[in-house]
Amino acid sequence: MKIKKITLLIISVLVLGYAGIRFVKKINLNRNYKIGQSLDSLNGVKVYYNGGVDNVVERNVTKDNYNLGLKYQCVEFVKRYYYEHYNHKMPDAYGHAKDFFDPKVKDGELNLKRDLIQYTNLSKAKPEIGDLVIFSGSVLNRFGHVAIISKISETEVEIIQQNPGPFSSSREVFVLKKQEGKYKIENSRLLGWLRKE
Repeated sequence: MKIKKITLLIISVLVLGYAGIRFVKKINLNRNYKIGQSLDSLNGVKVYYNGGVDNVVERNVTKDNYNLGLKYQCVEFVKRYYYEHYNHKMPDAYGHAKDFFDPKVKDGELNLKRDLIQYTNLSKAKPEIGDLVIFSGSVLNRFGHVAIISKISETEVEIIQQNPGPFSSSREVFVLKKQEGKYKIENSRLLGWLRKE
C-alpha cells in the first residue's frame, strides 16, 4: 500500500512539473519587453521579442504567399532574413528549426529542401557571415534552434537569433576552432551551417 502511495506521489509531481514547464514556456516572464517588440536587427531585418519560447502569435506569410513561419519563433526570423536580404525562398517552407539540417547531406553538398549548401560542424569550409546555424533539440526544446552568423573572426562566431528565451540576448558568441584543416563551432548541440552560394 505504501509503495502505491509513493508511486502515485511521484507520478503526480512529474505530471504537475511537466504541465508547469509547458505553461511557463508560453507566457511572458520578462515584463521589460512586449511580445512583438523590436530588439535587434541585421542588415535592416528586425529581431522581435517572443516572450516564452513556446509562445505563438500567428503564421507570418509574405504577400506572394510564402510561409515565413510562426511569429516570433527563431525559424520565422531566419526565413524572413533570407527572403528579404537574399530574395531566397526555401523549397520546403515548413519544418522545425532542427529540420533545417539534413543528416543525409554530406559536408559541402546541396540541401535540396532548403536550396542551400550544407556544412557539418567539423567542416572543410569556414563558417561565414550570413550562414544559418542549426542546433539539435534538447530536453526542454525538442524543436531545436536556428540563428544567423552576424560576425566572425579566426577564433569566434557571433550569432543573431530570435526567441532565445525571455531573458536571453539576441546575440551570442561561440568559440571557433580549426583542427586538422577543418572548422568547428564549439557547442555540443550545433549540427552545422547552411549557406546561400
